[in-house]
Amino acid sequence: MKESAYNPQQSRRQFISSLGCLTIGFSMTGTRWADASATPLQGTLPGSLAVEDRIDAWLEVLEDGRVRVFTGKMELGQGIRTAIAQVAAEELDLELAQVEVYLAETGRTPNEGYTAGSGSIERSAMSVRYAAAAARQQLLELAAQRWGKKPEQLSLSNGKVSLKGTTDQVLSFAQLLNGKQLEGEVNPSVKLKPKSEYRYVGKAIPRTDIEQMVRAEPVYVQDLRLPGMVHARVVRPPAYRARLEGFDEKSFKVPGLLKTVVNGTFLAVVTEQEYQAMQALEAAREHARWSATPPLPEGQDLETYIKTLPLKSQSVKNQGTTSALDQPDARTLKASYFKPYQMHGSIGPSCAVALYQAGTLHVWTHTQGVYPLRDALAKMLSLDPEKIHLKGVPGSGCYGHNGADDVAADAALVAMAYPDRPVRMQWMREDEHAWEPYGSAMRMEAEARLDETGKISHWRYALWTDSHSTRPGGNPGNLLAARYLAQPFAPPSGGYAGGGFRNSEPYYAIPNLKIDAHAFEGPLRVSALRSLGAYANVFAIESFMDELSVKANKDPLDFRIMHSTDERAIAVMQKLKEMIQPEKPGPGEGMGVAFSRYKNTATYCAVAAKVAVNKASGEVQVLRMWAVIDAGEVINLDGIINQTEGGMVQSASWTLKEEVLFDKQHVNSRDWTSYPIFRYSDVPLVEVVVIPRPNEEPLGAGEAAQGPTAAAVVNAIYRASGKRIRHLPVRAAAVAG
Repeated sequence: MKESAYNPQQSRRQFISSLGCLTIGFSMTGTRWADASATPLQGTLPGSLAVEDRIDAWLEVLEDGRVRVFTGKMELGQGIRTAIAQVAAEELDLELAQVEVYLAETGRTPNEGYTAGSGSIERSAMSVRYAAAAARQQLLELAAQRWGKKPEQLSLSNGKVSLKGTTDQVLSFAQLLNGKQLEGEVNPSVKLKPKSEYRYVGKAIPRTDIEQMVRAEPVYVQDLRLPGMVHARVVRPPAYRARLEGFDEKSFKVPGLLKTVVNGTFLAVVTEQEYQAMQALEAAREHARWSATPPLPEGQDLETYIKTLPLKSQSVKNQGTTSALDQPDARTLKASYFKPYQMHGSIGPSCAVALYQAGTLHVWTHTQGVYPLRDALAKMLSLDPEKIHLKGVPGSGCYGHNGADDVAADAALVAMAYPDRPVRMQWMREDEHAWEPYGSAMRMEAEARLDETGKISHWRYALWTDSHSTRPGGNPGNLLAARYLAQPFAPPSGGYAGGGFRNSEPYYAIPNLKIDAHAFEGPLRVSALRSLGAYANVFAIESFMDELSVKANKDPLDFRIMHSTDERAIAVMQKLKEMIQPEKPGPGEGMGVAFSRYKNTATYCAVAAKVAVNKASGEVQVLRMWAVIDAGEVINLDGIINQTEGGMVQSASWTLKEEVLFDKQHVNSRDWTSYPIFRYSDVPLVEVVVIPRPNEEPLGAGEAAQGPTAAAVVNAIYRASGKRIRHLPVRAAAVAG
């Protein structure tokens, strides 16, 4: 059957409107945020307003009187759409239903880089807050001019401006603007709404998309179906460095096959139907010949192996002198810790849809950064960035740099080779598990000395890590497909410790300390996993603090508090102590605690865990967990609690179960059996208390619980079994006996 020409604008509207967003044509040529390298503006504007300070870059009034708010951030399950709606509705005195939040899209929303580092509230939501406040001020001024009144004589409510004390003079926002839009720049001195008048901010506002998910309505990019859409799969090589030596295309015949795409070692199949694509994938494997590759270090002790690799070393912190640790005595302690490679483990394998038509490439993607990905695709495909349009659509799972960018690149390559019809590229489970960029394996070594009073006088810490951020950005070599083209793009060399030493400095008052980071390039592909190096560093530091508290004969929380000078840190630990005081562990049970301040500049989080240990089998069950969190001003209480609960459960799963395994050829953790995660039966009771700080800056909370949860769990195992766990994941053999 002959296909009619595909209309991308119409079909994009049909799907995206079902998510509560409507894509419309919009040219932003020449705007500051069209260039990610734009120089920040001067002044004290918060977040992304430092680069883009125009009101109409952040919001617009619709014909029906509602307000559409733009964010360059993506919804990753953190609830940013709801939080941004709250701050906009607050400043404009709207009902929440009158605010529509529009997620990342090139040429349409601000270029806010990546949705990462727990920065969406600090950067995007605060930008919207100020832009909405400026819009409020401008609306009042416009109405005042029209009626010959002063702005302070007017009020806003539910999308209307009215004269205080009367019902005669009322105009909707749309009537007042009369087809025009709000213009001008956001002034740093714009007056914000008094916090005492808040209706939404600080409250627990449920996410509306949860109900859509439960009802199996189209929410994710995996749900996207477009007219005339075809289906594609990539045939992966057997190993990272394997090259395609031959493909017998003449004898390759499968039902529904439309095209075989061969570009160097990049091999893909395109079919009419989804199941046909899966059949074609299996058949294509039988017709492909691959080169042999150097073996991976199978069977070697990874903790030891990574110390033998070439290193790039740097000093992270050097304060006072630690020479006293060179002569250990009864008051010194030394220990080493290890975290393996871990994967994002997204429940839904990555997916993207791409269409190349009339010289323009359209991509629907769950990337964390539509603009950086566009730049990388432009270089990989030799296209003008203005000829690439990316629309962000939420994906089923994220937790950092997973396969989202890679599958978008796969889809783009196939769409260029098979134009005029939308191409749906769906990764299989083995693609996601075996080819995503993992969180780096890490080794941490700590040593410390106590003084006569039991306080830490000297501290020395070293870590070994691979890179924690190889996102595409301007380097297409960070896209998996780009490495396998006939004219390949080389991945960047490893050995960058950056995110690896996040939280490597203990958030305690220690007079003498030395911290060093050693970066290596390991055997597996790596990038950003939730919290980067903070998970491993806090696990090591807080496990070591627990060991030191035992050596000092101190209560573990009191020991931490006696080394703390930050009142907010002390407050979360004291609150945690109050919460767990009634708990009395039974036989074979133990309680453990831990604390950290994420990045040492962001959210405070104290965690306690209660576990049960079967000493005969070594089985560990987490019975209950508690957390106290201080994320500054709370925007959505429900969102902070949800993120903290989810982070704790995920961290406990990492700690007890998760490790990427590989043989001489490639990764062999390719399913949920070879890479187990927490099941529903493993999930403990979780209680989270949030300390509100309405007069403090809001802080991102999405990654604060990862590290302290890991340490709290292993510290609880020690108290239940007498066994110290320093090597993750927790193995039954290390606990039994």
